[in-house]
Amino acid sequence: MRIPVHQLPHCVGLDLPEAATPHAAGMDLRAAIPEGETWEIAPGERRLVPTGLVLALPPGFEGQVRPRSGLALRHGLTVLNAPGTIDADYRGEVQVLLINHGETPFELRRGERIAQLLVASVESWTWIPEPSLEALGGTERGGGGYGSTGR
Repeated sequence: MRIPVHQLPHCVGLDLPEAATPHAAGMDLRAAIPEGETWEIAPGERRLVPTGLVLALPPGFEGQVRPRSGLALRHGLTVLNAPGTIDADYRGEVQVLLINHGETPFELRRGERIAQLLVASVESWTWIPEPSLEALGGTERGGGGYGSTGR
């Protein structure tokens, strides 16, 4: 699949996202913060980080912004609304909402890989209102909620 992408002026000079290995599911997004600046994300703090990218995803697809496992493991840095969704009709800048769950401040610099982007197909649906709960049909689990399936 080919996806049109535009680099905003503050992203010029940064590499476009690319797969790190031939079978990688996602591509790394980079921080498009000003050259020479360091953004500190304190423990417990959240920060919206620009990527400088505007995408034109085709109808029937979404972008999923997910954490990078290494940042989560080493620094406690993750995507707060993971996975963040980029809808096919969105034409604004892709930004990443990071949060520091670690114990020390995290220093972020221009071009640093901050999250990964996956593109996945999505199905549209419509609701079919049912007049009764029984019309939905039963299952073995039924209405059992959190922890109801055991270990």
